[in-house]
This record gives sequence, structure tokens and C-alpha cells, in this order.
Amino acid sequence: MHRVVVTGLGVITPLGLDIETFWSRLLNGESGIDRISSFDPSDLEVQIAAEVKGFDPKDFMDFKAARRMDRFAQFAVAAAGQAIRDAGLAITPENAERIGVMLNTGGGGIHSMVREVLNFYQRGPSRVSPFFVPMFAPNMGACQISIVYGITGPIMASVAACAAGTQAFVDALRMLRLGEIDVMIAGGTEAGLEPVAVTAFANMGALSRRNDQPQKASRPFDRDRDGFV
Repeated sequence: MHRVVVTGLGVITPLGLDIETFWSRLLNGESGIDRISSFDPSDLEVQIAAEVKGFDPKDFMDFKAARRMDRFAQFAVAAAGQAIRDAGLAITPENAERIGVMLNTGGGGIHSMVREVLNFYQRGPSRVSPFFVPMFAPNMGACQISIVYGITGPIMASVAACAAGTQAFVDALRMLRLGEIDVMIAGGTEAGLEPVAVTAFANMGALSRRNDQPQKASRPFDRDRDGFV
């Protein structure tokens, strides 16, 4: 089997929009969890989340292209671009077919789903975006990476809930070891912070309700744990 190494990294996270910031804050023991600010959570039982703050897609990609992507795909394209640059990878017509993408998600384009359902019921069928399907589909994170960066090898995605990102690395490693591909851009992306999604997980009894202590809410190995964030 072929030896496999990681040559480049990229992140869009609640702790930072680049590797240096993310790693520094992580080592400092900082938490990315706080009261939800992207919408008013006052009516919700769970009012905390790990939000990605300060992200502007124009800083990472063409704005016209970004408008046709759900937020989860924007995160994917931005992080992939960082990883490609970090690796010093030059993608050319000669090697593009030997480069692949394995980019997984748990929910796909939840923002687009919510928005277009509201458009349908509040404004009528004619107001549903023609880009709705290629925005919410779970494989569009991987597809948008391939489109933006000119990758023409295997483009894949699987939906594996909270294990989606880890599963991407497992599948990418297998393909690389078997020599099916020379380079894989692998990882996970998620942008599911919508009131209906928070409510659904809360009604399952899955989320922490430590609204008054958001930085202490994520404690999976503590005897007093009360859910994830």
C-alpha cells in the first residue's frame, strides 16, 4: 500500500477562520460556544451554539459564485482553498484527474432548505430559487470545491451525521493507499444553525441547556453532562 501523509490544512471554525488562529485559541483552552447571535433565540429552550463569526465569503471566493452556494458549501470552499495553498498544490489540466475530493456533511444545505420552504409558502411557487436543489444537496460542498479549483478526479460525499468528517478521512485514506488517486482533499462541513434545527435537536433531548454557562456546556466526559452543543 502507498504511504499517505497530510500536506496541507484549512479550517473555518468558531475558534477562527484560519489554522493559525484556530490552533492558538485551541491551545489556550478557549471555547467557541456562546449565546446565539445570528438570530434571536429567546423563544428557544436552547439558546447557545458554536457559531462561525466574522465569515464573509467574499474574502475567500468570487462573490457571484458564493451567492449560488449554501453556507455549508462556502465553508468547504474556503477551507479547501487554505489547504491547497498550505500544501503548495498546483492543480493543472495534467494532474487534475488524479486529484479527488471527499467532503462529507451531516445536514447539507439547511439554510437553503429553510429559506426556500418559507419562500414557497409565503411568496408562492414562482419565488423558489432555481438554484435550490444544487444549493441544499449534501454533495454540493464537494462539487463546489471541484468547480472552484478545477479538480476533475473522483468527487464524493457521504452523510454520516456527527462522524461525517472523520468518515471522509477514512474513505480518502483507503483510496490513496490503494493508488486509486494521488491527492485527496478531505474533510467535513456543516452550517446547520437554524431555529428549526436547534429545536429539533433540543426536542430529542440531545442538546445541553446550560444557557447561562455556554463556555462550560460541552463536557461529554463529565458526570453532570446534559447534552452536546
